[in-house]
Amino acid sequence: MHRVLLLLALLTAAVAVSGQTKLVDATYTIYHSQTDGVSISEIVKLAFETNSEIKIAQLEVDRAKARLTQAGLRPNPTLEVEQSSGRLLGSPGDSEFSTGISVPLELFGQRNRRIERARAEIVLKEAEIAIRRREIVSHIVSDYADALSAFREIKILDEIIDIDLQTVRFVQIRVNEGETAPLELSLLQTEVERLRVQRQLVEGRLQTAITKLKYFAGVPYEQPLRLREELPTATFPSLPPSTEVAIAVGLKSRPEIRVAELEEQLGNAGLRLIRAEAKPEVSAFTKFSLSRSTIDLPTGSFPQDRDRNLLFGITIGLPVFDRKQGAKAEAAIVIRQAQERRTFAEGAIRNEIIIAFQQLETARKALIALETNVLPRSRENIETIRQVYRIGELKITDLLLEQRRLIDANRDVTETLTKKYKAEADLYIALGLTFDN
Repeated sequence: MHRVLLLLALLTAAVAVSGQTKLVDATYTIYHSQTDGVSISEIVKLAFETNSEIKIAQLEVDRAKARLTQAGLRPNPTLEVEQSSGRLLGSPGDSEFSTGISVPLELFGQRNRRIERARAEIVLKEAEIAIRRREIVSHIVSDYADALSAFREIKILDEIIDIDLQTVRFVQIRVNEGETAPLELSLLQTEVERLRVQRQLVEGRLQTAITKLKYFAGVPYEQPLRLREELPTATFPSLPPSTEVAIAVGLKSRPEIRVAELEEQLGNAGLRLIRAEAKPEVSAFTKFSLSRSTIDLPTGSFPQDRDRNLLFGITIGLPVFDRKQGAKAEAAIVIRQAQERRTFAEGAIRNEIIIAFQQLETARKALIALETNVLPRSRENIETIRQVYRIGELKITDLLLEQRRLIDANRDVTETLTKKYKAEADLYIALGLTFDN
């Protein structure tokens, strides 16, 4: 009779677990799909198309292009008109009219220097967009890794909860038959509820990570976003095999190096412009004047003379006091700053790549140990304890204790997989790659 009841209980549990599994599978489809889910490269692509920071950086490029247009314009000529009269001084017949025009002459390559500097600024602003993209990719990768980690942890918790629900039904039969104390059933039910609460918290982490990914990708909050990958199989392409190769690639590809080089070029262009502007300012002018004078006699006023003159000349601003001394010194400092930034960036890139390789190697070794030794043995232990418990040789507390060890082992695997994925991501980003290279 006992075996019949036990068999019925197990069948009931199997049916219930089957229904629970369908519910769990439906829950998984909310967050994951291999058919219509999105990969990290697709999220990054959407971010590049819709992210406001990149749009703002692109507008900086447009502003630099507008400054190039302005730099290529020649200075405007100056029109001068004068009219003098002797009427207020008692000589109404005396008057003079003159008009002239002056044109600044851009000598010493001043206009070309302005254009050169404006073009260098455009290239610099375009290179700064790559830095913005790299920063965005870094945020996306971190949130994507958190989402994959939480999704895997949910699946593990669901698996353990399903097994516990089967055990609950088994223990319930034994309590009804008087073979097990009700306390054991209560302890097991408490553990199930604790795992469910833990699952809710992990699902909250998953929802938060996906919401962040929606923000970067420009996906509306109400629109679903499903993951295509899973943590154990997610990886990054084109990772170099050694630290030396990675450093060479990073120093060549990282936008910080390019920006530092362009800042130095911009500083040199600015210094050349300042030196050109420190030269004498030369303007050419021409002037036409018409004067008329009269002789006042008792019998009346008689015109005496009418003169017409055409004048040509130049004006030269002498750089006696202001020779752009301060501007030259500042430009030289800007060049040295750019050189220091490049040196600092090269050291930082080497450090980032070396650390990423170290973390990746550590995570790989830890993962091998966990997957080959710790996790299989933990599963074997808990299965053995379940079998021993069913024949009444152990207490439920022994089963729960070993189950928590299994949960901890699975959590260690998840954390190690996450560290491995993030280490690969750190290396990928340290190389200056952004999925569109």
